[in-house]
Amino acid sequence: MPALPPQPPHEAKDEEEPRQRRSRRKEARPGELLDAALSLFVEKGFAATRVEEVAARAGVSKGTLFIYFPSKEELFKAVVRENITGKYSEFGQELATYTGTSAELVRYCMHEWWEEIGMSAASGITKLVMSESGMFPEIAAFYQQEVIGPGHDLLGKVLQRGIDSGEFRPLNIEYAVYSLIAPMIFLLMWKHSMAPCCPPSQQLDPVSFIDSQVSLLLGGMLAPTASL
Repeated sequence: MPALPPQPPHEAKDEEEPRQRRSRRKEARPGELLDAALSLFVEKGFAATRVEEVAARAGVSKGTLFIYFPSKEELFKAVVRENITGKYSEFGQELATYTGTSAELVRYCMHEWWEEIGMSAASGITKLVMSESGMFPEIAAFYQQEVIGPGHDLLGKVLQRGIDSGEFRPLNIEYAVYSLIAPMIFLLMWKHSMAPCCPPSQQLDPVSFIDSQVSLLLGGMLAPTASL
């Protein structure tokens, strides 16, 4: 019997390429699910979003979603960690190495937060939590622990830096931080409620708004010998 002809060398490669594509697709699925979930949570809210919709938008089955995220609550937590709290480490490193004045650092923090989070799709998460926390206390507690608390601590360190250097007058840091946070919450709520309904002539410019708010707040925080 004649020997079989050798297999063409490219066939093994042809078989390997689909496996590599499947492997890359599997590795990308968590990120695709998180992107889909973020879009739907912001569009529809937490209660109205169904996991089947998230899976469909990501192009996978509901069963596949549950391999990575065992519940809708865990999916939401992963979305927040990926898009908000995951940036806090970077913010903390920048704070620790910043060499400018504390007044400049306050202004930088406000603008940087807006650029990194406020201008992203994740900005809609704040409105979702404020709207639905009463129905989902676990979500509210999670958001307080992983977003509000750490963010409050970071801003508190900025203010303490200014007090220690004599640049800021003695402050009730806890409530001074709320004064910094409040304009940002307003800006987020405006973006996801009134902004789509307003004519161009009445739209807020976020950069100008933040600059105005920071200048007003610094006027009350700076020590008498300091300047803006």
